[in-house]
Amino acid sequence: MLIESRSPDTPSMPVVALRPWCVDDLDDLVHAYRDPVLRRWTRVPVTNSAEARRWLDGALRDWADGRRYSFAVLEEQADGARLAGNVVLKGVTPERPAPEVGYWTASWARGRGVAPRAVTALSRWAFDRFPEVTRLDLLHQVDNVASCRVAQKSGFVFQEVLPARPPFPLDGHRHTLAAG
Repeated sequence: MLIESRSPDTPSMPVVALRPWCVDDLDDLVHAYRDPVLRRWTRVPVTNSAEARRWLDGALRDWADGRRYSFAVLEEQADGARLAGNVVLKGVTPERPAPEVGYWTASWARGRGVAPRAVTALSRWAFDRFPEVTRLDLLHQVDNVASCRVAQKSGFVFQEVLPARPPFPLDGHRHTLAAG
């Protein structure tokens, strides 16, 4: 199954497309995780092809159980699409008041509007796919200033400071986006 959502193209920013992860992405996934900034904010290490395969297998299981949806973020380039990041919708369950949006961006794609465009596209998809969802949360540690900017640029509104909880040692911010 292929699900694709595209953010608007602008003259200075190419199209960003979202699609489920696949085996062809494994080498690019390992390459993206070589970035120490990315590793600082993620919990699951991906340092080799075996770990990348476990990560992908987990993403595919999550799709199958319907509670977590990870998308490869691709940016259109003159020579084809290039992996620019990941966006994920977590916790799509009746027991949870609002699913959580998460993301990471490859080092080469940072500072170019990739993350806000991908988060916006994922949010639209989530509200369309799950009409019962009326709100999305985006959480990040207080010292992750870039994630705070992504939340704001994606239309998420700051709600509160959350106390630290493992595996994150510092307090966090919760931003929300309402449907409609």
